[in-house]
Amino acid sequence: MTTSFLSPAGAATGFPSDQKTLLGSLNALRSSRSVLLGRNVRRGVYSSSSIQAVSTPEAAKATKRSKVEIIKEKSNFIRYPLNEELLTEAPNVNESAVQLIKFHGSYQQYNREERGGRSYSFMLRTKNPSGKVPNQLYLTMDDLADEFGIGTLRLTTRQTFQLHGVLKQNLKTVMSSIIRNMGSTLGACGDLNRNVLAPAAPYVRKDYLFAQETADNVAALLSPQSGFYYDMWVDGEQFMTAEPPEVVKARNDNSHGTNFVDSPEPIYGTQFLPRKFKIAVTVPTDNSVDLLTNDIGLVVVSDENGEPQGFNIYVGGGMGRTHRMESTFARIAEPLGYVPKEDILYAVKAIVVTQREHGRRDDRKYSRMKYLLSSWGIEKFRDVVEQYYGKKIEASRDLPEWEFKSYLGWHEQGDGAWFCGLHVDSGRVGGNMKKTLREVIEKYKLDVRITPNQNIVLCDIKSEWKRPITTVLAQAGLLQPEFVDPLNQTAMACPAFPLCPLAITEAERGIPSILKRVRAMFEKVGLDYDESVVVRVTGCPNGCARPYMAEVGLVGDGPNSYQVWLGGTPNQTQIARAFMDKVKIHDLEKIFEPLFYNWKLGRQAKESFGAFTTRLVKILRIFLEMSRDVTLSNW
Repeated sequence: MTTSFLSPAGAATGFPSDQKTLLGSLNALRSSRSVLLGRNVRRGVYSSSSIQAVSTPEAAKATKRSKVEIIKEKSNFIRYPLNEELLTEAPNVNESAVQLIKFHGSYQQYNREERGGRSYSFMLRTKNPSGKVPNQLYLTMDDLADEFGIGTLRLTTRQTFQLHGVLKQNLKTVMSSIIRNMGSTLGACGDLNRNVLAPAAPYVRKDYLFAQETADNVAALLSPQSGFYYDMWVDGEQFMTAEPPEVVKARNDNSHGTNFVDSPEPIYGTQFLPRKFKIAVTVPTDNSVDLLTNDIGLVVVSDENGEPQGFNIYVGGGMGRTHRMESTFARIAEPLGYVPKEDILYAVKAIVVTQREHGRRDDRKYSRMKYLLSSWGIEKFRDVVEQYYGKKIEASRDLPEWEFKSYLGWHEQGDGAWFCGLHVDSGRVGGNMKKTLREVIEKYKLDVRITPNQNIVLCDIKSEWKRPITTVLAQAGLLQPEFVDPLNQTAMACPAFPLCPLAITEAERGIPSILKRVRAMFEKVGLDYDESVVVRVTGCPNGCARPYMAEVGLVGDGPNSYQVWLGGTPNQTQIARAFMDKVKIHDLEKIFEPLFYNWKLGRQAKESFGAFTTRLVKILRIFLEMSRDVTLSNW
């Protein structure tokens, strides 16, 4: 077993297993560099070669392309051969159709724990900018889960629903039901912009409302236009609502060579993007959206009267990586600059087009925009974006410190009504909880919102409804935050087994036991109940539950085995670093008890566990270099 230290570029330095956790010396932990979110960004001078205006994708002809790129090109804008595969009697679709159905918001899966053959089904994921779910859509999803799914709904880390277990023969019925009831799955998966995050809190405040409006507009701007989704699931019938004129204008604008001329997909073309693309919008201090994990992060900047004026923009975040391939890495976004509010759609489009034209299409492991940022650097990236944007990007505005906001419990909206945030372990809504939630949402005709932390918010509640709603929810185990373990309130896990084809080990099914063991370790070393650490668990290194931002990240690297990541912060502004590989689930106490004990004894005032482990490595570096003549470059 080795302890590994990852540099920002992914290079690793290994140390022998005899350096594992001891009370006297502790494990080494790579120090992390946090992004100074409130600092103005100074620009160096960069002179780039000219870039070609975009009208056709012919420039990429001579370049090696991945198999998925060829599938997209031959698909007639994400139709063929999926349209034919859906008509066969087979329970599954072929490899090309597996890739294409992602753009429609679905993944093909099978139960990996069944023996004697594969029982295929499909997972559907909705698209809900800002996590907004109208009453009608919630009730529809609840019904579909019972009639066509596995009887549960799953709230995701990107503010959407996942519906598991849908058979191929029922796909069109389920998809059309979602579309006809104010919902969509278009673009929830695939090589295009995914669901746009924004704070789930329904505050009637100018900045929050503007952030959520911007999320809606960005989602509309980057939504596919060629009609493949509606052709497939509702026979071409359109259910799109009227778009704001500023969205239509920004999409059609080609004054800086951003669009494919006369294409059904003016922004995406036949090839769409090299890989998935993620965007989040928020307001100062509110990091409920894990802003820095996104390809683009937008922060509303307001004047002294609270009037939104523009946005600070962050670029280049992304979580996915591959074990034992240190050229792949998790990365947090960095500041690009500031643009006025009237230009935000044009700036977002320019960033997307930069990735479309320059992101790698030969090897999908390196196709996310974070690798383009890592290769180019922020100055070159900004220079190219400005050519597509047509203006200079201004220096970032100062911002206050960030906080993680869960929005659990009761809060006033600001319009006389209340909202109630409810903790849902790993986002899994089932059993009596599901039944009770439906009863409350249906009886009081409530709209809901899904949070990026896999929780649910009930909106627009009258004061006189608070007591009966609180009572009936508590009876179903949906408790107010003071009755939920602080460890559970910030924890997240991906679904992993049995349906995820990428899972290496348990996540959602394993995290309840892990959290109980962490609580027991806290008690053993004398930490108080209200003290907590952010724990996130994933079954593979793709990072769906964003483990690389956690104070304790457990990333599946083998059967009942995890790679341990330490050093994230409670406000999700600092990336963690790999600490130890191949830690068996039964050995967690050996690793974490000494760390928690030393945190209790050696921390500074109000120092979080993540901040403590980051500081600890500086001391350990000196110790190792003195004792073993080891030079730890890149720390």
